[in-house]
Amino acid sequence: MTTTAPLSADDIDPVILDEAAGWLVLLHSGEASARDLQELERWRIRSAAHEAAWQRAESMLGAFRQVPPKLGRDTLARLGSPGRRQLLRLGLLAIAAPTASWLGWRHLPWREWSADLRTATGEQKRFDLADGTRLVLNTASAVNVSFTPTERRLTLLAGEILITTAKDAPPTAPPFILHTRQGRLTPLGTRFAVRQFEGSIRLAVFEGAVEIRPAASGQAAILRAGEQTDFTAIAIQPPAPAEDALWERGMLLARGMRLGALVAELSRYHRGLLRCDPEVAGLTVSGAFPVTDVPASLTLLEKTLPVRVGRATGYWLTVRAR
Repeated sequence: MTTTAPLSADDIDPVILDEAAGWLVLLHSGEASARDLQELERWRIRSAAHEAAWQRAESMLGAFRQVPPKLGRDTLARLGSPGRRQLLRLGLLAIAAPTASWLGWRHLPWREWSADLRTATGEQKRFDLADGTRLVLNTASAVNVSFTPTERRLTLLAGEILITTAKDAPPTAPPFILHTRQGRLTPLGTRFAVRQFEGSIRLAVFEGAVEIRPAASGQAAILRAGEQTDFTAIAIQPPAPAEDALWERGMLLARGMRLGALVAELSRYHRGLLRCDPEVAGLTVSGAFPVTDVPASLTLLEKTLPVRVGRATGYWLTVRAR
């Protein structure tokens, strides 16, 4: 019995590498149709070289999942055919040396990669800080910690966190402050959750109270237990009833939620590309879905809604009509 060694990039026809790069751009654009995915499957089985080229492209999908979709699309769009072909030849090494535009993501991604506390996509971690504060990081989150004689400071760089401040901190303890890009939060003996969005912060208070001071406004407000709000650097929205941080217990609760919104939330925990076809995005969903087991959540959707999950690659999943 003989075995065939895997093809290297140098063994693959440049034309095939160009075609694989084209498929990479299409899939990362989020605009691939069901027919496109079927065409891709037919393209892959044409030869061993086609499949080998696609395996390299698929590894790129996993890497591009770690940057915002628009930035990934723009980066690929700027690369001409030779650049895309070289990307596939070099594999992940091309991404290990990011361009200046990549380094601009979220005010330089190295701040998150080198954060004091961080989680990967789909990961959650719990920490006990030196003063007794308990901190839970949700998926793809990053926090810096700086405790000095004059201040106990946390800085949220990305993602979502749940904070339970120390209940037995002495009266002489320095003030506890959470800094975000949109403003400063000062908890007043409390348990609260904070999520960073593209241009705003969502704060939900479960115990005690939290003072909000937007970064570019003299406005300030105190949010009390049972309330939540969104705020930007210049404005604070009126409070609404707080939604419990069920993600801490590994669950996402949907009450009449649009399927598109639910899939977007689940995609935060998926180490790959997960999207919802616009044809079914408006369906409403109710139920509890495990965020720590995204495949189980997708199976539940298939059992309760007229949808199926298309699995074109190991990274690319699409919820579409059955």
